[in-house]
Amino acid sequence: MDIVLLGSGNVAAVLGRKFKAAGHHIVQIYSRNAKAASELAYEWDTESTNYISTINRQADIYLLAVSDEAIAEVVQDLRLPGKVVAHTAASVSKEVLKNVSDHYGVFYPLQSLRSSMPGLPEIPVFVDGSDELAKTKLMTLAASVSPAQSSLAGGDERLKLHVAAVLVSNFTNHLYRLADEYCRKEGLDFRQLQPLIEETALRLREISPAKAQTGPAIRNDQETLLKHTDLLKNYPRLQEIYQLMTRSIRESGI
Repeated sequence: MDIVLLGSGNVAAVLGRKFKAAGHHIVQIYSRNAKAASELAYEWDTESTNYISTINRQADIYLLAVSDEAIAEVVQDLRLPGKVVAHTAASVSKEVLKNVSDHYGVFYPLQSLRSSMPGLPEIPVFVDGSDELAKTKLMTLAASVSPAQSSLAGGDERLKLHVAAVLVSNFTNHLYRLADEYCRKEGLDFRQLQPLIEETALRLREISPAKAQTGPAIRNDQETLLKHTDLLKNYPRLQEIYQLMTRSIRESGI
């Protein structure tokens, strides 16, 4: 397919590389960041523009890979009648594109993407569309980069997936940050926890999170729990989170 990417950040960069690897042609990159767009255009041997009025009108799919807040602004003057247009946001309705084209939708990659990623990551893709043409073209594109992990998902389902994604990614990373800060203040090396972090994540490929749960809370090891809580008395915020998580684990294990 011929694709125009609108955006030049992390999502645009990684998806663009996935599209190229799948044999698609990126005919143009639009971005208000002319430097970033030019760099991606050079990487993919294509052209770039930072003017809505000069966007190529001959592509098959137009994909807005911009921040949630920027979508409404970008589409304000964008009109692509007869073309398939989609954005990549989980929590933004596809209806924000209804004035751009009759064939609009969502192409949501459920993955934390960084342009500096080594290689091409696995990216489950969830698609929605205003009509069968939009759904078919977007699903075909999704299947080309994620053959085993692409599916249709309406707005409610995408939003629920986004909530779950925040829990397993953003919240988990915040716990890593708190643990890192604790280790540094206590003269410990956070990197010594890396094998445990990786093993815990990989275990979920084989068993459910409920079966993978270990630790003093699920064992109701009161002696260890009291020692940990006392040890965190100089870290009141971390102590509060520890106690909250302990209660949640214990109540879930009943």
